[in-house]
Amino acid sequence: MSETVSFGYEEVSPEEKEGRVGAVFSSVARKYDVMNDAMSVGMHRLWKDKFVRRVKPHRDEQILDMAGGTGDIAFRMAAQGASVTVSDINQDMLDVGVERAMERGIDGLVWSRQNAEELSFPARHFDAYTIAFGIRNVTHIDKALAEAHRVLKYGGRFFCLEFSTTEWPGFKEVYDAYSHRLVPKIGQAIAGDAESYRYLIESIRRFPTMPEFEKMIRAAGFKHTKVEPIMGGLVAIHSGWKV
Repeated sequence: MSETVSFGYEEVSPEEKEGRVGAVFSSVARKYDVMNDAMSVGMHRLWKDKFVRRVKPHRDEQILDMAGGTGDIAFRMAAQGASVTVSDINQDMLDVGVERAMERGIDGLVWSRQNAEELSFPARHFDAYTIAFGIRNVTHIDKALAEAHRVLKYGGRFFCLEFSTTEWPGFKEVYDAYSHRLVPKIGQAIAGDAESYRYLIESIRRFPTMPEFEKMIRAAGFKHTKVEPIMGGLVAIHSGWKV
């Protein structure tokens, strides 16, 4: 049997998923940050601030921000003095990030189109690897984790911010109803695209649980792994070290 992977609630070929995910992000690139504000009522900004505090970027560190598209995480880390390479498989997302950096007068970032599963960077090159709200869209998550491990120096750290499943009683049901019924409508109203946001919600539901994803991170070779739930696990910060 040929391999299939999830695209939301569908099972498709890896090639079809990569193409369809690319189309989703090309479609939403221009309204991506506005939609993040609308969908999370601005909470994504607090989650990203907390994430960067956990990463603790240092001056002159080399950090790879994968799936960094519009620059939200990279801008925060660059403000701490880190040298950041922003990578994304989608050129439209990168183009938006470059424009935002120019508007804000942020210089010194490196922008590089990359497939998380096959990075062109040499081994043991970066001090830290970050990925925020991107890994669930990767076709083969295990390959992306293996590449993250490969490009990190010994002593390097991996940090991932991703949606998960909240464990707060009652809140899960409310959030499920909101996300499935309202988010596509918000996507249609703001970005003119309900289907892309329907996929993004479905992709959250198909993503591994916090314990399952932590096992995947360990399987890639990372040690001292940790999971920090936010809002009961609606969002989680995953981390690990290359030792």
